[in-house]
Amino acid sequence: MTSGAWESREEPVAGVRPVAASSGRRLAPVIYDLLKERLLDGAFAAGERLQVEALKTEFGVSKQPVMDALRRLAADGLVEIIPQVGCRIPVYGPIDVADFFAIFGGMEGAVAGVAAQRYRPPQLEELISVNAEIDRLGSDPSPGARAHGYRVLNRRFHGVVHAMAHSPVVAEISRRMWDMSDLLINTSGIPQPLASAVSGRHDDHELIIDALRERDADAAKHAMEAHIVGTVEIIHAESRATSPGSGPAPGALHQRGVERGPGAGPARGGGRGA
Repeated sequence: MTSGAWESREEPVAGVRPVAASSGRRLAPVIYDLLKERLLDGAFAAGERLQVEALKTEFGVSKQPVMDALRRLAADGLVEIIPQVGCRIPVYGPIDVADFFAIFGGMEGAVAGVAAQRYRPPQLEELISVNAEIDRLGSDPSPGARAHGYRVLNRRFHGVVHAMAHSPVVAEISRRMWDMSDLLINTSGIPQPLASAVSGRHDDHELIIDALRERDADAAKHAMEAHIVGTVEIIHAESRATSPGSGPAPGALHQRGVERGPGAGPARGGGRGA
């Protein structure tokens, strides 16, 4: 979705005020949740501006709750607020992206290693069940459905692994990194990123499950780290497939100056995660 699409919205989003009222929450956290989901699902392009006035109109609220939500998103690293300029989706360079996935992979590998030693049997069964859903998703003929469905189910899969580790502090740190991972993937400039890799991602998960089942901490660590770090090459491969003979597509995991407004092109629907 481009900024122009935002500006064309005239009716407030149904449910913002009722949700806040019924849940006893303030408007800003509700708006934060809505915008965050859109960001992680690929509704915006890297470098794309978020128009506060358009958001006010869409949500039917004053400027203050919108700005409060954007400041919180900025603290998460999901948007950036530039004084005297406005708010935009961040643009990260290729070295930043490679560094992020290397560190992210190392951390998630460590979590999997701990999980192998601490999990309870029902948690392993839950993990197997989620991965079975991912396996079925791989046969869905719709790339958009595969991309979006994988992002949702993948977060569930890794959420179970975090629960297996029984470390709430680590789980919260990891959640923030997963949010950044989804943002980088879904601003990569690739239509339905990782939709072509759902079956392969399922197979990676099976290796992780096997290691956890055996309570093999080293194998779980290495399988998880390879799974996460391998995301970058999958995106590059999908980019080459999207633009055969011309190298990576503009914005592929932030390989251009301003990406998917990871540019300048229209956003894709249906994002996914590592």
